[in-house]
Amino acid sequence: MANHQKDFLFVLIKSLSKSEKRQFKIFASRLETSSNTKFIELFNILDKSEVYDEKLILKSGIIKKVQLSNLKSYLYKQILVSIRLNIPSQNIRYQLREQIDFAAILYNKGLYKQSLKILDKTKILALENDEKLMAYEIVEFEKLIESQYITRSIQGRADELVIQAKELNYRNTISSKLSNLSLQLYGIMLKTGYVKSDEEYTYIDDYFNKHISKFDDKKFGFREKYWFYNAYLWRSFLVQDFLSCYKYSLKWVTLFYDNPNMIYLNPVFFLKGNHYLLESLYMLKYKSKFKKYLSLLENTIKDPRFPVNDNIASLSFLYVYNNKLNYHILEGTFAESEYLIPEVLNKLKLHTDHLDEHHEMLFYYKFASIYFGNEKYAECIFYLEKIINNKNLSMREDLMCFARILCLIAHYELGKDYYLENQLKNTYKFLIKMNDLHEVQKEIIRFLKNLNSIYPTDIKKEFIKMRARFIELEKNTYEKRAFLYLDIISWLESKIENRKISDIIKEKAKLINR
Repeated sequence: MANHQKDFLFVLIKSLSKSEKRQFKIFASRLETSSNTKFIELFNILDKSEVYDEKLILKSGIIKKVQLSNLKSYLYKQILVSIRLNIPSQNIRYQLREQIDFAAILYNKGLYKQSLKILDKTKILALENDEKLMAYEIVEFEKLIESQYITRSIQGRADELVIQAKELNYRNTISSKLSNLSLQLYGIMLKTGYVKSDEEYTYIDDYFNKHISKFDDKKFGFREKYWFYNAYLWRSFLVQDFLSCYKYSLKWVTLFYDNPNMIYLNPVFFLKGNHYLLESLYMLKYKSKFKKYLSLLENTIKDPRFPVNDNIASLSFLYVYNNKLNYHILEGTFAESEYLIPEVLNKLKLHTDHLDEHHEMLFYYKFASIYFGNEKYAECIFYLEKIINNKNLSMREDLMCFARILCLIAHYELGKDYYLENQLKNTYKFLIKMNDLHEVQKEIIRFLKNLNSIYPTDIKKEFIKMRARFIELEKNTYEKRAFLYLDIISWLESKIENRKISDIIKEKAKLINR
């Protein structure tokens, strides 16, 4: 889990690979400044330290406390410069930025035609790779040079640049508006989860249609299509239209597979699209396609052409392992999936500075679901309590709510009546506070609360009644989200039939058979 209280310089140094550290030391040795020795010594101290310790730095005697802040800033900058100088040449964006910088150097030296020649070639490369923001920047630079009448360019050049500027500005504006809409919908999703009422549905639908109706997707290029599909995807997730989620996430992923160079230029967008496609298929319980696209994703990541850096490695881990766990939950193969848990925990440590708390909590919920399905309730509660005891309420509230609900059921299974009573009270208060007390939650709390007063001979009848009630609730658009987090119906059936919940889910998975 990323700890944002850590010292930025320390985190940066710890993120460096052996190669990057070696390159930095070579780079630093070329700098002839009075502080050269000091900032290299500071680098070495931080590199060898397990945690950031300012006292240790001051104790070394390399610098006084009043000078430390400036030295750290200087070291931070030099590390970034060193990394920048050693970025792989195949990175198109850095190539473009470098060429624009070269053009600026030539312009400042009065070599205008040379500058324009570089800009023209760079603009073509930018457009070929759908880097319209940089292409627009280049056109504006060209306009600056041409407007000074210093090149005596061919007739019509001014009109050509004006047309290019208008077209690029138009497309960049579309991308910006669509990305704004997508980000706002994503923010709503993270904060409140799925819509819970007709009122919320109408608000999301009206808001979305108001912003999306202005665009004609037939004229879109790659980037506009990407944001268009992205916005539709988040709208679909919010209103729980999972078929639509599948439709637009598939369009998103297909867009990349149809333009393979964009996979390597925009690997983060590619990874996210695949994750949402797999999540949609998980919601639809479409096993065969889920397995197909998960395998395709893993193979693409293993492709030597696929970019490798810390951010991409962390996202690849997150999405691949999240969906590996989902596949086992979908299949009901809980026992077979337990081997993944220590793997994920080890990898979480490796990627701790690149993943946020929300994603770590999601993994914990999946661990809990697997242990619950494997009837290891103590282990299930262990991970649920990590979520429940987390005081950071900026994470998705629906995750917090269902962690508490599952914890109630796990306590019931363990026969911990005292803990169950306390859990019931705390969960009820929490759900009211979160404004998330809906029929499914009410029914579960009411059922568990009344179990102690039911004769043992009547418990099975109560389970049957509850199952019938939940089958009805599952048909309700605003209640079905509970069943995405917790397969309460399969649990009830396991109690009614006195069988393992994993066997129940496996049978259902075979019956769906798609």
